[in-house]
Amino acid sequence: MDYLKFDKARLVNTEYSLKKEFIRTNRAGSFASSTIINCNTRKYHGLLICPIENFGGDNHVLLSSVDETLLQHGAPFNLGIHKFPGEYSPKGHKYVREFGMDPTPVITYRVGGIVLKKEFLLVEKEQRVLIRYTLVEANSPTTIRFQPFLAFRSIHTLTKANLEANTRASIVDNGIGLKLYNGFPYLFMQTSKKSEFVHVPDWYYNVEYKEEKKRGYDCHEDLYVPGYFEMEIKKDEPIVFSAGTEEISPKLILKQFNSEIKKRVVRDSFENCLENSAEQFISRKGKETSIINGFPWFSTSERNTYLALPGLTLARNDEKTFLEVLNTAYDKILYRFSKDSARYTGKDSVDVPLWFFWTLQKYVEFGADKVKLWQKFSKKIKEVFNYYKFGSRLAIKMHDNGLLWNIRKGVTWMNVQNNGDFVNRRMGYVVELNALWYNAVCFALEMAVEANDKDFIADWKDHPDTINKSFIETFWSEERNYLADYVDDTHKSWAIRPNQMFAVSLPYSCLEKGQKKSILDIIERDLLTPRGLRTLSPNHHEYIGVFKGNEWDRNCAFHFGSVFPWLFGHFADAYLGLYKAGGESTIQRYLNGFEYCLHEHGLGSISEIYDGNPPHKPNEATSYALSVAEIIRVSKMLNQSSFK
Repeated sequence: MDYLKFDKARLVNTEYSLKKEFIRTNRAGSFASSTIINCNTRKYHGLLICPIENFGGDNHVLLSSVDETLLQHGAPFNLGIHKFPGEYSPKGHKYVREFGMDPTPVITYRVGGIVLKKEFLLVEKEQRVLIRYTLVEANSPTTIRFQPFLAFRSIHTLTKANLEANTRASIVDNGIGLKLYNGFPYLFMQTSKKSEFVHVPDWYYNVEYKEEKKRGYDCHEDLYVPGYFEMEIKKDEPIVFSAGTEEISPKLILKQFNSEIKKRVVRDSFENCLENSAEQFISRKGKETSIINGFPWFSTSERNTYLALPGLTLARNDEKTFLEVLNTAYDKILYRFSKDSARYTGKDSVDVPLWFFWTLQKYVEFGADKVKLWQKFSKKIKEVFNYYKFGSRLAIKMHDNGLLWNIRKGVTWMNVQNNGDFVNRRMGYVVELNALWYNAVCFALEMAVEANDKDFIADWKDHPDTINKSFIETFWSEERNYLADYVDDTHKSWAIRPNQMFAVSLPYSCLEKGQKKSILDIIERDLLTPRGLRTLSPNHHEYIGVFKGNEWDRNCAFHFGSVFPWLFGHFADAYLGLYKAGGESTIQRYLNGFEYCLHEHGLGSISEIYDGNPPHKPNEATSYALSVAEIIRVSKMLNQSSFK
């Protein structure tokens, strides 16, 4: 029985089925995404979305969808479904009987005495989607028709009918090739069985994307349909529709599908779903290996790379990929300090180099040799430290008290903007930034001592005590028994946020045991939920418990109450570090609760954020690397607990 499976009773209810989305990726950088009834609700949905080198490698939707029509005795039954203003047309979801995900997305339709199974996958190393159709039952001769809907546009934009589109189709074996606009590759659409292509070009106007409308964005676009493919289909006969950027021999299409499906990971458990989801975030282009932040709209970022890397690789015993990603990311770590930093989009992310040290610490826990790490990375580590110590083009500098002072807003992970202005102030001394700084200095000294780097030790050996003393004096409140979120020229922010947790969870901490316990008690009381940690206490007057509305409203809610699953990983570090074996049952109980997430939004994966208020509905990216990574890491942490 499939682990992720949905029956007719739920599928025909669009209020239910349109909230369930799937994502599939491949090693060529392509992905496919839609809802479980194949009705696209986002501009980011499509069956073949791939990077186009002529446009900077950004993702573009080539094939938006394919409508299938079954014909018996001259009567057509259209299995497709699209949302238009005020209506759905056609309404093929009424024929859907089952949707499953094992080992690849499969939809079963029943139309009278006809039962049709539809399976699709992306070819591992090509820009190609394959859709296999199998007629399971039929009492009369049956014809099948494929009608492709084309977009040829960036995932972040929408297209309209226009005269610039090149609608001329080139005839190829069992299909056609089309390139709507210059710069795009040809899209070759072919069938494994001889078919007739009927050229009836047309634009379908005002296709509506429900989720974009809900998010306050433009939500209508026109899709181009060049015509349709038609052929007879016999019982138990598999027919494969192929859409790719290179032409393929029709004789190879079915063989390729059969070969590719054998490579798929079975999704029959919580662990296997997370394993498969983790693989989808790894991107390899040329000599570079990176982590995609999430789907369906993210690319990569340095901070998320360092934060997600241990969970996506080391927790799965994939040291090779860990090193590939680490080397790619670390090569860029000094860009923010360079003369050309103004052209570098991540220049103001002042915490990123400090998260690198946490990533290295997880590698040491995995078994890495500290002396070898120092030999490899010490040159850049020393440069990074000097940039912090003496100031740089970054908006940050170490003060005489050892703490880092930040002169700009929006340079930490809470960096959402509205109309160019950051929603969170968070300037001056920022709590997690200085917790990370203390951890980085201590760990660097630990490596330097083992490597006998006397010069570095002499330069930095007195800093930990100075930082420790100043950290407590600056952030700790004996009256409140927790840490300030930030301290600037005008006031201390006593908003209860998860940022103070890093001062507990990091391997090197300025806090004593009693202080750690007090902080965790407050976090557990105000911030901990079944989906991770809230970004602000519900008792705060600025708390927003539901993530909804237009872009402005959502940005305001993002770090003012929304729940982030990835924070649970660091809470687990802190909790188990304090309570040892006595804390395992609590962490296990919360970990078990994440299994429901796999059936809730992005099937088989975990979303980016959740509402702060119960029932903690999922929002934003349907599959988020940091969320998946940290849940995998916590699971591995419990399975390999040294307390057992």
